[in-house]
Amino acid sequence: MRTLEEASAAPRAGNPAALAPAGAVAPSGPARLARLARLARKVARVGALALLVLAAPALAREGGAAPRCDPRDAGLRLPEGFCALEVARDLGAVRNLVVAPNGDLFAARRMRDGAGGGVIALRDRDGDGRADERRVFGEGDAHGIAWTPRHLHVAFHDRIVRWPWSAWSEGRLEPASEPEVLVRGFPTQREHRVKAIAIGLDGALYVEVGAPSNACQKEKRTPRSPGLDPCPQRARQAGIWRYASDTLGQSHEEEKRFATGLRHALAIAVHPESGELWAVVNGRDALASLWGFDAERNASLPAEEMVRVDSGVDLGWPYCYHDGIRETKVLAPEYGGDGRRRGRCADAAPPDLSFPAHWAPMALLFHSGRSLPERYRGGAFVAFRGSWNRAPLPQEGYRVAFVPFEGRKPTGFETFAIGAADPTAFRMTGVAEGPDGSLFIAADENGRIWRILREEQAGDGPTPESGETVGEAGAEDEEGGARDDG
Repeated sequence: MRTLEEASAAPRAGNPAALAPAGAVAPSGPARLARLARLARKVARVGALALLVLAAPALAREGGAAPRCDPRDAGLRLPEGFCALEVARDLGAVRNLVVAPNGDLFAARRMRDGAGGGVIALRDRDGDGRADERRVFGEGDAHGIAWTPRHLHVAFHDRIVRWPWSAWSEGRLEPASEPEVLVRGFPTQREHRVKAIAIGLDGALYVEVGAPSNACQKEKRTPRSPGLDPCPQRARQAGIWRYASDTLGQSHEEEKRFATGLRHALAIAVHPESGELWAVVNGRDALASLWGFDAERNASLPAEEMVRVDSGVDLGWPYCYHDGIRETKVLAPEYGGDGRRRGRCADAAPPDLSFPAHWAPMALLFHSGRSLPERYRGGAFVAFRGSWNRAPLPQEGYRVAFVPFEGRKPTGFETFAIGAADPTAFRMTGVAEGPDGSLFIAADENGRIWRILREEQAGDGPTPESGETVGEAGAEDEEGGARDDG
């Protein structure tokens, strides 16, 4: 697909050679030797899994004693038939989560005031579902995290790294070796600097790099300042890149770009059956303060977009934004738009589903459907951190939403988890599935992780009162506190 740069600009939709399956090699040698090699790799993977599963008790191992949920579901409101327990608190700014096959839980963490960051690992040793052992490793501002059969992958703001699974083979919760660097050389930026990752079924490593601005203005966040045209930030930012998960020492390159025109897609995931890459994108803001839109339109525009990310797709940022009320892409005011004109945006890819403006999507999970009712099978969960920029209208978001699918298409969304006493209490930033099918949810401003169970999965009766409090969201803060979409 041709990008939305000026007609005189050369298309930059990515290098087809870079889009070949990662790690693919030409066959060589007799077929029998090739089959034996594949068998050996399979045996090695099974062995690694067995060592990890046997390493220690854990938070969500299948077949263990059922944990009991907390009174009042630890401050969450959930659909009927579900209950929650608090896994841990005081964890720092936890973002994306992943659960190992033995139930050990790993969370990437953002830095706050120069502290924190890295990865926090949690383990339940007594089977009550609550973490009673924790370790911190790695340094830097982190957001994305993912497993493959042999490695834990983490996206720091300036590099993508992996740790070998063998580090856990002796029951340790933290790795014994330094991380291996997969990709580095990302642009230095203050705004939207953290990165999301996903691993393809073919071993591809998808890396999201956010735009370093709101709308690529000539004078950043200055009223009536026009946009740069073409926008140079699209060359190495504002998109998703495709690298190999089995190759060390790669450099961030424009030629490896997989998709463009995504302002900041912190919620990305690969569908476990189709292998398709999906993203939920943080849209632009400040239409009132920069361009005089009224309060209602400022709070309602633009929509947060959920999209299947095909190779070469262009969602149109910064030239376009999606009007979720009219369900159409329109030209941004920085590029001559008036809220209705489409112009070049007629060629921008539309979303598959739109969410309300400024909800700030942070994590995306396709659930296997194990242990959940039939209606959840094949669907997705999206964690939203919530808005900071809808004033004077009330702030919104702050939840985990469920997105049902019919075939390959999302059909809508509904709230799955939200603060019970205050719908803006929890800034949701991570969602993961345990080996038993239970859900784990993280909230960074609150420093907490919950586990969601079906009531029939949980043990008899709630745990004793533990002084659980709802907690409060932080105050607004320039790109680092409450105002923080990455």
